[in-house]
Amino acid sequence: MAATKYIFVTGGVTSSLGKGIIASSLAKLLQSRGYKVTIQKLDPYINVDPGTLNPYEHGECFVTEDGAETDLDLGHYERFLNTPTSQANNVTTGRIYQSVINKERRGDYLGKTVQIIPHITDEIKRYIKVLGSKKKFDVVISEIGGTVGDIESLPYVEAVRQLKWEMGENALFIHLTLVPYLSASGELKTKPTQHSVKMLLENGVQPDVLVLRTEHKLTPDIKRKVAQFCNVEQEAVIESIDVPTIYEVPIKMKEEQLDEIVLKKLGLPLGVSPQLEAWNDFLRRCKNPKQKIKIGLVGKYVELHDAYKSISEALIHAGAANEADVEISWIHSERVNQENLERKLKGCDGILVAPGFGHRGIEGKILATRYARENKIPFFGICLGMQIAVIEFAQNVLNMCGADSSEMNPSTKYPVIDLMEEQKGIIEKGGTMRLGAYACQLKKDSKAFTAYNRGKIHERHRHRYEFNDKYLKDFESAGMKAVGINPDTRLVEVMEIPEHPWFVGVQFHPEYSSTVLKPHPLFVAFVDAVLKNKK
Repeated sequence: MAATKYIFVTGGVTSSLGKGIIASSLAKLLQSRGYKVTIQKLDPYINVDPGTLNPYEHGECFVTEDGAETDLDLGHYERFLNTPTSQANNVTTGRIYQSVINKERRGDYLGKTVQIIPHITDEIKRYIKVLGSKKKFDVVISEIGGTVGDIESLPYVEAVRQLKWEMGENALFIHLTLVPYLSASGELKTKPTQHSVKMLLENGVQPDVLVLRTEHKLTPDIKRKVAQFCNVEQEAVIESIDVPTIYEVPIKMKEEQLDEIVLKKLGLPLGVSPQLEAWNDFLRRCKNPKQKIKIGLVGKYVELHDAYKSISEALIHAGAANEADVEISWIHSERVNQENLERKLKGCDGILVAPGFGHRGIEGKILATRYARENKIPFFGICLGMQIAVIEFAQNVLNMCGADSSEMNPSTKYPVIDLMEEQKGIIEKGGTMRLGAYACQLKKDSKAFTAYNRGKIHERHRHRYEFNDKYLKDFESAGMKAVGINPDTRLVEVMEIPEHPWFVGVQFHPEYSSTVLKPHPLFVAFVDAVLKNKK
């Protein structure tokens, strides 16, 4: 079997240029040509994983099927490739150093002085090669987070420099930079790109392909100038112009022949022409909606939309499936109160209460949930959103005064949401978490069953607290039903109000597994219910 090929993607000039989207787009094109591809994120921060990071710091924490808390770029990888990622697809400096220090403590280095080179760089190389070692993939794309020149990314640049030297034609460098437009002079400027490549060269890395982010078309002269100053063939200078949606980027990269250039440089056959019919059908539906709806997304991190990236993308996927334009109204739960509730939610055709941790903004979420329940507005509660639905129902329907989650109020008389007995006493963050994919059995007469069209499902979790079974009979006799149960632990996974047009709360995170080609059935059903209810 031929050796696995490695592509390393770096970024320069500024952060947030879209390395993850370029990596995902290239991977999509290679996959559509028949190659088995995966993508890996190398994150320079010292946190072991983003699980304990505030969403304002790094956007949402994406969870893989095997329970890894990872960077949000892995969500893009899955949405584009339609294949699940794993713990091996996200590497952080924290995990690298933790591994090296553990080895040193065990005596694995036989008393040698432990240094960044070779010990840290060797560990980075080991993590990079893990995905290719089992020969499952033809191509592994490794995206290095941050910007070239950042002090924390230097060990990664050095590690991939060594790998390129070791692997020869089996490795390739793509560098993504910015070509800014100066409106005062009406010019596109290539100098930032030249400096960025120069910085890479100082670290011993010569890029094979340059991808230039730009707001305006690049002329052949600009491409020629960049190629000449950066030691790159002109055909390998790729334009990445701004587009209305990230899902158009693979089409643009195909037009620029990025996939053909990469395959040629890696010595791989072109294979079949990219099969993108289903992708183009998705784009057609996105661009030509027949109806429009507004979903109120109620959360406490709404200033940074990336905090709910998978949810907003899942709504785009579901909107396309229903040929509808889904507008999100971002509603800060801390700013919702009894006086402004009607005004804040006015015009929302559906309400989605988002996940989260901690007590901040809880009252606003409870008010929004009650509004949806009493006014028969389609409601979708995800993770904490389901728990909020349970708390609201207990307080206002079951008349359990002060009913709450023991997370928010440890002394509540009615802990309708509580820790499992075996979780109590664990103090390390993450130790009490239910992470990764778990089974759920759905009841046949439920909206959830109708959406999935099957009884047994597996969905990803990221939470500590659970529905308290002690109160289940009270809820069911009053009209809120447990329609999804974990077959092994008997924990409640899905709650519904059958008499409501569409009121569904799920303990898991369905947004994580929604992709362009497989929109999540619950999001599709939610958008469909909103459209029908609006009519």
